[in-house]
Amino acid sequence: MTKGIGLCGSHRTGKTTLAREIAGRSGLEFLQTTTSEVFSRHGLDPSAAMDFHTRLWIQHKVVEAAEKVWQGAAGPFISDRTPLDMMAYTLADIQGGTAVDFAELESYLDHCFAVTNSFFSDLVVIQPAIPLVHEQGKAALNLSYMEHLNVLVKGLCCDERLCCRFSLLSRGIVNLDQRAGEVLKLI
Repeated sequence: MTKGIGLCGSHRTGKTTLAREIAGRSGLEFLQTTTSEVFSRHGLDPSAAMDFHTRLWIQHKVVEAAEKVWQGAAGPFISDRTPLDMMAYTLADIQGGTAVDFAELESYLDHCFAVTNSFFSDLVVIQPAIPLVHEQGKAALNLSYMEHLNVLVKGLCCDERLCCRFSLLSRGIVNLDQRAGEVLKLI
């Protein structure tokens, strides 16, 4: 199986735009995931609060849909999301009073790490940096929540279950041309 490059991080950081730009410059196939479409198909709003079981259920659906996209790669590819993003959203919804089935959570996390290791050779964490723009059907524009997700993704990159290399795109790089050039240097 050909492995790909995955851009990961919080929503609204420009991962899809950046992945398209890198694909155009590098010849890598661009594989776009469909997180918002998966939520919509199942009648859920990605910015709405969810109980643990609903969040875990929809995140499984998101991972399944992404796996189908990545399985369709004809060769080396770049994708705008990874299972690390999906794990971060699941973990971010767990608060002090959240009722959690830890065995189910661990099984989900193990699955996400296995999928990541199966499809990706390199990950690049895209941190919050670009100006925020509201778009219908997209996750909430809450900078604190985005920072929470950013920290979770960076922490997941350091988990011993992850076998991919990872890099971090500097927050100071906001210009698309510079961002693409920097990511190409990192991979």
